Amino acid sequence: MSNISIIGTGNMARTIGARAIAGGNTVEVMGRNQSKAADLAKALGGGTTTGEWGTAPAGDIVIVALLYDGVVPAVAQYGDALAGKVIVDISNPFNSTFDGLAHREETSIAQEVAKAAPAGASVVKAFNTVFRHVLEKGRPDVFLAGDNAQAKASVEAFIESLGLRSLDVGGLKMAHWLEGAGVVTVGLANHGVGNLNFALSITELPV
Repeated sequence: MSNISIIGTGNMARTIGARAIAGGNTVEVMGRNQSKAADLAKALGGGTTTGEWGTAPAGDIVIVALLYDGVVPAVAQYGDALAGKVIVDISNPFNSTFDGLAHREETSIAQEVAKAAPAGASVVKAFNTVFRHVLEKGRPDVFLAGDNAQAKASVEAFIESLGLRSLDVGGLKMAHWLEGAGVVTVGLANHGVGNLNFALSITELPV
């Protein structure tokens, strides 16, 4: 099982934390508002602890569960406290109309995190193609991208502890396209599917 720190106290932090506890992982919650972090830790149970914002996370895997525009500033603020950690970015940088990305260059929040992260930290993009309630109630595939094979293996093991299938899409530059896939899920929700009760998945033909 994995030692997980979650930076953030919102809905995705709660959902990932709950699945992590159910999967036998240890969880630490870190939030700018210490009382909100304490409340979430109490709600999650299972020995969940709280850490002080900006200090070294207890977990080997640090999931940054913040809105996209807060992810890079938070990583920069933590600085060397994240040295040696696996940083997981789950954000979706949607534009104001939810039909494109907020950044126009071929980059991603995860790639920008890698620029801001300290030496020795590894960045993995994951969970961004799954709606929160589907992650909470379903068994969706979780796509991930990253440059460090060992870091990806640790995140894959964590995802599997949640009872989910992890699917590696390649290096960290693929995070840009995972964010694009996040836009596709919103388009499907608004048009082809017509609701939020689905996730992108892979269908394999029998060999």
